[in-house]
Amino acid sequence: MAARIKKGDTVYVISGKDKGKTGSVVRVNVEEGTLVVQGINMITKHRKPTQRQPEGERLQREAPIKASKVMPVDPTTGKPSRIRFETVDGKKVRVTKSGAKLS
Repeated sequence: MAARIKKGDTVYVISGKDKGKTGSVVRVNVEEGTLVVQGINMITKHRKPTQRQPEGERLQREAPIKASKVMPVDPTTGKPSRIRFETVDGKKVRVTKSGAKLS
């Protein structure tokens, strides 16, 4: 994944049931190549009844999504863009196609 997408980035979903939606990255798992995006790939988790909660509950939460199914959003245009790396003052910086730097 080469750290093209980081926590806090805004990403656009390019395939799957949430295609066309955007969201902010909550968590990144580099080893598995997945990330969790706020409001994307929602699943329903059923919790069994307990003495504290005799009726049980159904929780909505985000499931991990493959990093290949999302693209970073260009901050200047608001559209999805590919990322390249440039060296500026000895530091590696992520840059979009339009030339905007990502934090």
